[in-house]
Amino acid sequence: MGKYFGTDGVRGEANVDLKPEMAFKLGRFGGYVLSQHETEQPKVYVARDTRISGQMLSTSLISGLLSVGIEVFDLGVIATPGLAYIVKKDKVSAGVMITASHNPALDNGIKFFGGDGFKLDDAKELEIEALIDTDNDNLPRPSAEGLGKLHTYKEAKQKYISFLENTAKGNFEDFKIVLDTANGATSTTARSVYLDLGVDIEVIGDKPDGLNINDKIGSTHPEALVAEVLENGADAGFAYDGDGDRIIAVDEMGNIVDGDRIMFIIGKHLKAQGKLAQDAVVTTVMSNIGFHKALEENGMKSIVTAVGDRYVLEEMRKSAYNFGGEQSGHMIFLDLSPTGDGQLSSIQLLKVMRETGKKLSQLAAEVTIYPQKLVNVRLSQLSYKDTWKDFSAITDIISEKETLLGESGRILVRPSGTEPLLRVMAEASTKKMVDNVVDSIVEVVKAEIGE
Repeated sequence: MGKYFGTDGVRGEANVDLKPEMAFKLGRFGGYVLSQHETEQPKVYVARDTRISGQMLSTSLISGLLSVGIEVFDLGVIATPGLAYIVKKDKVSAGVMITASHNPALDNGIKFFGGDGFKLDDAKELEIEALIDTDNDNLPRPSAEGLGKLHTYKEAKQKYISFLENTAKGNFEDFKIVLDTANGATSTTARSVYLDLGVDIEVIGDKPDGLNINDKIGSTHPEALVAEVLENGADAGFAYDGDGDRIIAVDEMGNIVDGDRIMFIIGKHLKAQGKLAQDAVVTTVMSNIGFHKALEENGMKSIVTAVGDRYVLEEMRKSAYNFGGEQSGHMIFLDLSPTGDGQLSSIQLLKVMRETGKKLSQLAAEVTIYPQKLVNVRLSQLSYKDTWKDFSAITDIISEKETLLGESGRILVRPSGTEPLLRVMAEASTKKMVDNVVDSIVEVVKAEIGE
């Protein structure tokens, strides 16, 4: 992880931490780095979600790109996976997405995709960062010839819609579905996709005003979707986040079906069709123990990575796995798309319902989710994020509780990547047990290194 680029691009509060001046630099220096790795004039696609600051940042970013001779195509508002798909399909140099995903409207971010549709490699990000840190901008500044040109690319959305529909292979006219587009990027495509597939739909969260993205709506706030599913007697509901790369589902009885259950349902179906590479699902340390047990009971294995879809994708590419994701709802179908895609995931889940003839509640019932508890302990010193394991009282209580749980639960203690926190999480067969384990560990952590 670099100085400016985190695991998911450059992030911050818009116009405070992430200013238009930084967006200009990212465009100018990012464009220059791209030009140094190509023999022809680079073409870069730029897109954004619906938050109000996206216009400000995209204008600055595009200006920076144009200033070093990059040919820019503005896709407007489209889901992050839509941008990644179009970049790869059209074989252009790169894509840049302006989004803060599931965060509130005041936040924003800028992330780069390479020409293969995957997130820009670390080496190029470090090159961009090195240029940002230079005192003098000595890059070329053409006044006429040599400047880039800007184009509007209206056809991109239709290409993405067609791609999603083609993965469905048939219609879904027997289904009634509620969609929650989080007042975000999927509000420009999801309705069209599902109507074209013949689905009887209701849509909420499809009136973005620049400020209401993810506001009590979307995958991080599924309560509104639950109510709509029950009121409409729908077969299921699908909630996306602000930039459309994740999904949370709701079954016909109003129960939330999280990423773990969705991954199991789809993974099992892919395995039955002989389409699950190495019979494995790649996930992170946050996936529930019940998910791992369900995979094992059905002849599948789980490959575990650090938290973040970036790490899931890295492992999939390195070891030739084709399906993985996160408990939070990122799902990556590497045979179909280079990144997580909420709309694609919802279509694939609906396909399983159609092809098995089972209700979503029946499919999800095969995974028993163990009670889970997470407590964040604020540390008295930032250095304790790296040295907490040196405190024997902490490691001893963790070992004691791991012995108590045996194979009926698990403990995960890890530092936050961005704050002076130690995260204490446990899963157990009962809520009483998980409370006992977490509370005991937290008590010791607070006594040893807490504020």
